[in-house]
Amino acid sequence: MLAYLLRRLFAAAVMLAVIILVVFSIFFLVPKWAGVDIATSFVGKQADPAAVEAVRTKLGLSDPIFIQVWHFFKGIFVGRTYAAGGDVTHCSAPCFGYSFRSEQAVWPVLTDRFPVTLGLALGAAVLWLVFGVAAGVLSALKRGSMWDRSAMVIALGGVSLPIYFTGLLSLAIFSYGLGWIDGKYVPLSQSVGGYLGGMILPWVTLAFLYAAMYARITRATMLEILGEDYIRTARAKGLKEQVVIGKHAMRSTMTPILTMLGMDLGALIGGAILTETTFSLPGLGQAVLTAIKNQDLPIILGVTLITSLAVLIANLVVDVLYAVIDPRVRLA
Repeated sequence: MLAYLLRRLFAAAVMLAVIILVVFSIFFLVPKWAGVDIATSFVGKQADPAAVEAVRTKLGLSDPIFIQVWHFFKGIFVGRTYAAGGDVTHCSAPCFGYSFRSEQAVWPVLTDRFPVTLGLALGAAVLWLVFGVAAGVLSALKRGSMWDRSAMVIALGGVSLPIYFTGLLSLAIFSYGLGWIDGKYVPLSQSVGGYLGGMILPWVTLAFLYAAMYARITRATMLEILGEDYIRTARAKGLKEQVVIGKHAMRSTMTPILTMLGMDLGALIGGAILTETTFSLPGLGQAVLTAIKNQDLPIILGVTLITSLAVLIANLVVDVLYAVIDPRVRLA
């Protein structure tokens, strides 16, 4: 088990290094090939040539690409100093870049917004796993029943309806109409009740979409597994139905569910733009949306790397859970 975990950690570290190299090249090399002056995009088109040249010197944009990548890698671990003449800007480690648009380092922006997005993603994930998987299992066990048909119709509606529609509808009903929920975000450090009140609608709205997808996948996978020979053998041996479903069928059913969870949760931690925009949550999604509008490349680059790191970590956890759920992975 330890050797398996070490192999996965090494593979994740190599993949992260490759991702940083590729993402950095996309953001800084491709625009240069297209004839776009990155320094101008950093400070704005209306900036004077002296300011543009100062930013170009500070960022080292005239250096070869491998030198720029090395400085970026080094800045993550030991920090970085941007200097142009007498103008010196220090970015403490971990330095994911410096935004000359907002005059601040990227890392504090990410750490300030990250708890909001993390809370949104984890809370919604708990809801969609519990209700989505449960609905899918019950639909498979009661195939063709009224419950099965109703659950799949609701799931189809959940997959079809966009977040901004269900989000605005929930706000109109429960916040503006009935007045049951305030709907305003309050940090957890200020008030637990206010935090839960502000996050319940985003959680439910986001979970409704994903629970619908997970219910359909769970139902299809469970139906396929219930027809396997080892399930029929377990029943023929006289095992209780709860044991057959809970111990044998659910283990195999959870494998594709965990795969989906690793990708979905990792991507959401990188920022749920539609949900955060609909409910005015100050998370990474809002930060990257503002950065796109302002053409603030360092912020966009930082959020992209955080998303990649979140997906890698989520999939690493999923790989470990594979070994726990499926003994064949440990033996392999």
